[in-house]
Amino acid sequence: MIRPVEPATTGIGLVAPFDFALDRELWRWLPAHVDLYATRLPHLPDPVSVELATALSDPRGVRNATRDILAPEPSSVAYSCSSGSFIDGAAGEAAIVAAMFDAGAPAAVTTSGAMVAALTELGARRVALVTPYVDAITDKLVDFLAAFGIATTARYDLGLSGGIWKTSYAEVRTAVSAVDTSGADAVFIACTNVPTYDLIAPLEAQLEVPVLTANQVTMWAAMRDAGITGVDAPGSLFADRGEDLTAA
Repeated sequence: MIRPVEPATTGIGLVAPFDFALDRELWRWLPAHVDLYATRLPHLPDPVSVELATALSDPRGVRNATRDILAPEPSSVAYSCSSGSFIDGAAGEAAIVAAMFDAGAPAAVTTSGAMVAALTELGARRVALVTPYVDAITDKLVDFLAAFGIATTARYDLGLSGGIWKTSYAEVRTAVSAVDTSGADAVFIACTNVPTYDLIAPLEAQLEVPVLTANQVTMWAAMRDAGITGVDAPGSLFADRGEDLTAA
């Protein structure tokens, strides 16, 4: 007997860059009763650079895309782009959130805002970064974190100017293994176009520190703000063990 599947009762709206290619990974973070409604920002024929991230951060484009995604009535909307949400600093991230609310979003989060919220939830004030970016973009991420009192203890940049979604699990593992995690309360793997879903648990076991990723924190924050219960917070394996990440 075929059992009917009822429509999901809650939805998350997603505003993603034009080249986002990991929809399936985001779905894996969602419980069965939550749907994902995705739209893309307009295509830009530029390499991954500070200039491209700045163009993707334009609140007008995010506002328009948010309006596009409101038809199925999501309970929250996420701007799912790391660089686009940190490139103009804390004020730029706040402007993106304001544009989403202005468009009518019932709740609004960005990947970089979610990153700060997750690190704060963990009590992590020192973070080692792994990014696919060129140095100039990661510099902006370091500055963004510093504005919230979070210090970068080490960083490893892949230096990619395109095709980030083609990064393999093996390449991510190599990059994370190369970054110095001594003195770090957590590791953050930047960019929503970097695949990480199946790596988090084994990397945490290897490094013995929480490993947070862009897609993980984005979906966590979007579900939290949508009022969805029973969702583990990033780094919850460490929180469950009662570890105090603020201890020296």
